[in-house]
Amino acid sequence: MKIKFNFKNFEPSNHLKEYAHERFMKLSKYLPDSENAELQINMEVEKFRHIADVTLTGKDVHLSATEESEDMYSSVDLSQDKLEAQLRKVRDKIKDKRKKGKGKSVRMDVISFSESEAGEREPVVEKTDHYEPKPMSVDEAAMQLDTLNYEFLVFINAEAGERVNVIYRRKNGDFGLIDPGI
Repeated sequence: MKIKFNFKNFEPSNHLKEYAHERFMKLSKYLPDSENAELQINMEVEKFRHIADVTLTGKDVHLSATEESEDMYSSVDLSQDKLEAQLRKVRDKIKDKRKKGKGKSVRMDVISFSESEAGEREPVVEKTDHYEPKPMSVDEAAMQLDTLNYEFLVFINAEAGERVNVIYRRKNGDFGLIDPGI
């Protein structure tokens, strides 16, 4: 991770630079591509206010944190903590998306019946399709099924704990819902 410093209204000590560099290098463990990430640290002193403004840019990440206190070291600590919390939140959100996507694939087969040599009808799979159903409420699924004029729709029920459900059109025009888990 590349770290750049800017100072305004004071001359920094080498100890302050090393301290800030050491603190912010700990953030690289949260970044998947930390070599290409860039951290801009702006430190400023206005009378008794010591302000640390930090901006992190990297692949799919653009975060910033600003803190002020009566001591520049504590401003650096507070801004580093704030940035770390933001990075953890982004990382956890990505992990949750990955977990939700796993195991939610649906397979749809087109089956036709053909007569065998013995004169019996045997099922034959003509076509197989895999797709991932979208999370939505039952009302949204009913509206989508109505507009698409399909016989059924497979979706992830966002209201029922992220379970795969099927909504289908009944002969009388109403809809039915199949929810395999209770």
